[in-house]
Amino acid sequence: MEKTGYIILIMVAIIWIIAWIVGMFENIWLGIIGLVTIVGLGLLFIKALTDRLASKKDDKYSRDVKK
Repeated sequence: MEKTGYIILIMVAIIWIIAWIVGMFENIWLGIIGLVTIVGLGLLFIKALTDRLASKKDDKYSRDVKK
């Protein structure tokens, strides 16, 4: 899932640069690029959230550390 998120974000960056060079900034392109960016960031957020919820070491540290 993490690799997929990074691949999507790299593709969005490349498409954004190509569209900027060619001058194809129409509303439909900006919407599609934005939607794909949100999907890529969402995948990375889900990956980070599942890693945090599955980590017993982090739970132990946050429970036992003196404040």
